[in-house]
Amino acid sequence: MSELVVVANGGPFSLAVEAGRVVVGRAAGGLAPSLAAALQGRGARWIAAARFGAEQEVAARGLTVPTTEGLQVHLVGIPGEMAAAHRMIANGTLWFLHHGLFDRTRRPTIDRRWHEAWRQFRAYNDCFAEEISRRAPEGATVVVNDYHLSLVGGRLAVLRPDLQTVHFTHTSFCDPDELRVLPRAVAAELVAGIASFGAAGFHTERWADNFRRCAAEFLADDPRVVVAPLGVDAPRLAAISATPAVERARSDLFTTAAGRRIVFRSDRLELSKNIVRGFLAFEELLEAERGLRDSVVFLAHLYPSREELPEYLAYRNEVERTAARLNERFGSSDRSPVALEIADDHDASLAELSSFDVLLVNTLRDGMNLVAKEGAVLNCRDGVLALSREVGAFAELGGAAVAVEPFDISGTAAAIRRALEMPASERRDRARRLRDLAALHPPAQWLAEVAAQARPGRRPRLK
Repeated sequence: MSELVVVANGGPFSLAVEAGRVVVGRAAGGLAPSLAAALQGRGARWIAAARFGAEQEVAARGLTVPTTEGLQVHLVGIPGEMAAAHRMIANGTLWFLHHGLFDRTRRPTIDRRWHEAWRQFRAYNDCFAEEISRRAPEGATVVVNDYHLSLVGGRLAVLRPDLQTVHFTHTSFCDPDELRVLPRAVAAELVAGIASFGAAGFHTERWADNFRRCAAEFLADDPRVVVAPLGVDAPRLAAISATPAVERARSDLFTTAAGRRIVFRSDRLELSKNIVRGFLAFEELLEAERGLRDSVVFLAHLYPSREELPEYLAYRNEVERTAARLNERFGSSDRSPVALEIADDHDASLAELSSFDVLLVNTLRDGMNLVAKEGAVLNCRDGVLALSREVGAFAELGGAAVAVEPFDISGTAAAIRRALEMPASERRDRARRLRDLAALHPPAQWLAEVAAQARPGRRPRLK
């Protein structure tokens, strides 16, 4: 592990600069903090972009990030225009592509400005390849994470042929028909970029097969593909959720619930999370079951996301309007059926995950979905998981969850009703099975499995 280099667009810690000194703090949720904990004491390196104010100051001034938990962190300074263009492609194109979000009558708009952004996206990836080349020890294993850095492999294979490399896509991956919205040369470059690594990893066989089929259209060589599901670090989550801050948040939650059962969701304010349809399903349930109006609350804890994109601002407005409409329609002077919180509050999210009666994950498409697994290991009320068939986690958890068809509002309402009406004995059995399944493949084990698949990079032959 001392010769392991983990590369991601984001870092494992939050950073601040105080009196000229870099101060390391805890990041919020997600994969990066769990991987950082898995690397504790290993002397590994982590390379990330300097994305925000303090990180950009650290990179610009050449400040040293303190070695924390035995992990050396290096930040890649990115010019502002290049970073903006990268976001346009990564978040405005590739995210939409891999999650099936394009309305093809209107988007994508691939014009001169878009092609220039793609060139900058390539340059952004080259910056990472050059930083890895400088920082990686001889013969090191390099694990590059996610769609932001899909093009690093080709340049890195030229700069450092001694390295063992693997790229892991944590999102879903599009199928060949969806890939055809991109210009053919761009689609070929994208697929070849991932195939340039020694191995290409995905969370489920479905996403891996989509990549294989895309590669078959453009490459003369078969890429080396690996499948590695990711679970959660159950002991770490339990320790964090037992802190005083989380206990206080749990007390506040029970005040909000006021004795009502809790239908809960915790998501980024993200189009693919299908938040509005979840509210509409709850509305349909309250229409049909008047007795639930005073006995159930839908608690939605959402994190702001990508608000530089107009689609995300519009979606946030739609989410807020829908929640307000439900509260006006079904609420009373002393209670509301929907409690919507838009804030980056990790302690509150952990408290809520421990306390739900139903966890709704009706996502349109997702590479894995760790919220479903975090809820399974943290919940103390034999909560029921209502889980979309379109998330990677369904392959593991589906048998112990209530299945949700994400586009079917009536079906989602029925799934919530079934979860609320489920007998206590069945709830206990399902909750036990979910806890066991979610704790499989914890981050340390996942990382070891993925790193073991790394091989020397290469330049694949195009058809």
